[in-house]
Amino acid sequence: MNNDATFRAVLLAGFLILAPIGVYYRLRSQSTGEKLDRRQEGLFVLLTLRPLGIAGMLGLIAYLINPKWMAWSSMSLPDWLRWVGVGIGVLAGGLMIWTFRNLGKNLTDTVVTRREHTLVTSGPYRWVRHPFYVAFALAVIANALVTANWFILLVSAAAFALIVVRTKKEEERLVARFGDAYLVYTKRTGRFWPRLKE
Repeated sequence: MNNDATFRAVLLAGFLILAPIGVYYRLRSQSTGEKLDRRQEGLFVLLTLRPLGIAGMLGLIAYLINPKWMAWSSMSLPDWLRWVGVGIGVLAGGLMIWTFRNLGKNLTDTVVTRREHTLVTSGPYRWVRHPFYVAFALAVIANALVTANWFILLVSAAAFALIVVRTKKEEERLVARFGDAYLVYTKRTGRFWPRLKE
């Protein structure tokens, strides 16, 4: 088995484990039937974030089907660095599952909260306010290293940058929804990194 075939198999295994879990939690959160107004993200983010995410996902799927399809944007990386990517991917997957379990039906793909939304401060939320985004950032790095592909890195990193920009609006909505409880929560947690001092 050549190197690309090995890394493709590892990536495919991760995808086959994580995709059904993500779909389960996404469907579970949408069982409320609530319509979410994604326009509250702002026009620029609304028009760019999802197309970038789709482009990154299509690049990853193309690599999973046949790595040669993405050879035009391949990078030369040593195998040890690609294996580091596998390790980062395991961390990303574990954090993603932990976040899904704690977030439950509060999961949305936008800045808007659901009618029955609760303030989650347990699990990974005990340390950071946006662990799902941390998991996404780790997945961006992992996928780029494992696939050794600059296109997957570029479009996924751009999508993550938009999520970071959108986070300010998301936190404004959470303050409006939960008031002082959220403000107190922000004082003891970091946005993406745990606070070292309280």
